[in-house]
Amino acid sequence: MTINRRSFMKTAIAAGAVAASGGTMAQALSGTRARNVVLVHGLFADGSSWSEVIPRLQARGLNVTSVQNPLTTLPDAVAAARRALDRQDGPTVLAGHSFSGMIVTEAGMHPNVSALVYIAARAPDADEDYGALAKKFPTPPASAGIVFDGDEGRLSEEAFLRDFAGDLPEAKARALYAVQWPFHKELLAGRTTNAAWRSKPSYYAVSTKDRTIDPDLERFMAKRMGATTIELDASHVSLISHSKEIADLIWDAVGV
Repeated sequence: MTINRRSFMKTAIAAGAVAASGGTMAQALSGTRARNVVLVHGLFADGSSWSEVIPRLQARGLNVTSVQNPLTTLPDAVAAARRALDRQDGPTVLAGHSFSGMIVTEAGMHPNVSALVYIAARAPDADEDYGALAKKFPTPPASAGIVFDGDEGRLSEEAFLRDFAGDLPEAKARALYAVQWPFHKELLAGRTTNAAWRSKPSYYAVSTKDRTIDPDLERFMAKRMGATTIELDASHVSLISHSKEIADLIWDAVGV
């Protein structure tokens, strides 16, 4: 595991900007620790994909909510995350896996959010065409395994086991495949209107053996946002295969 720390100057500038508007980063940087964590899942999964991370966070006294992302449109998905954030009683770490990095980037502007955590996740800038960005990097193998039934897309079983959850025991990967929830094509057309990582502390876990999002694309996005970054020898589902490291990263974000 390797770690790259965000620069102090960038954090100080961002903190000052948010402090001027009374935002939660100022609260976080002045010593208010988050006691809440909201988790958002991506494509080819549901909220149970966080099941290995949740008990680790709860054991540390954190209030944890795993959002059931509707996977219909980006506005619908962001609204679901915002409703969960509305229910939190103070500073909250918002963490997302895979596609839900789009949701974290947009919903992360919520005043309760004190820090952002991206797990092998998309991290677009405001109004950025993520598809165009991704084309600058090698096409990940999992892309060829997406199949559609009308408007609904899902990952084939072969691609799921090989390219999505390749470092899990087969029985566990098949159980995860069984709860895969299809996504709507319209979801992929959405663009974020804000980039919360430009004003809030951000953390990123790169999966070096990822076959769903290219690892170098993950590194590019993490570096661009100035995130505190770890690299894990993991498939796309590091939140399951490396749940301790992911929980530790979220815990680091709790205490910013």
